[in-house]
Amino acid sequence: MKQHELNATIRKTTGNGPARSLRRDGMFPAILYGPGTQPILLTVNVREFDHAVQKGNIRRTIFALNIQNGATLTKPAVIKEIQRHPVSGRFLHVDFYEIDMQRKLRVMVPIMPKGKAKGEEFGGMMQIIEREIEVFCLPGEIPDALELDVADLGIGDALHVKDIALPAGVELPAGVNYTVVTVVSQKAEAAPTAGEAEAGEAAEGEKAAEAEKAAE
Repeated sequence: MKQHELNATIRKTTGNGPARSLRRDGMFPAILYGPGTQPILLTVNVREFDHAVQKGNIRRTIFALNIQNGATLTKPAVIKEIQRHPVSGRFLHVDFYEIDMQRKLRVMVPIMPKGKAKGEEFGGMMQIIEREIEVFCLPGEIPDALELDVADLGIGDALHVKDIALPAGVELPAGVNYTVVTVVSQKAEAAPTAGEAEAGEAAEGEKAAEAEKAAE
């Protein structure tokens, strides 16, 4: 999992007015909270935070928050929520959640299909049902992605969560085994709807009646 240092300062004001003043100065409000931790009001530099966001995978980034308050206090944290302006997209507020580096987290990790399914060579089409899955692991062991070999998939075959090879220390939630990738036939015809079936039956009935009249 990516790690990124970010400087923050203690914030002693709240409300819309002080928040607007912060944004005019290139800053924006934030908060840090967590189990057994009193919430800490913070101020974050917009440019520094945007730099971290541009690197991608912001939801899977561990931040080393260097909190300035006379002395520097460093806290490991992940992002719980980011609020942006609906029009301009500028940062309005961010919630940081303090984590214990020795305690496992529940996180979403992307799936990376590897290879080409053999079913595609016979007219099949690979469908990715889930692009990320939930796992448990220590913060420092969160993988950037999980590879899933799809080369042996024929038409009608599927791979499930438990088919994914997990790195050491990474676990799946209990009882989870949903479909992740499947290969379907592109030639499969869609089943007729109830209305289409009724219309077809009516048409056949009319043709049968016409045939009987012609026979007479």
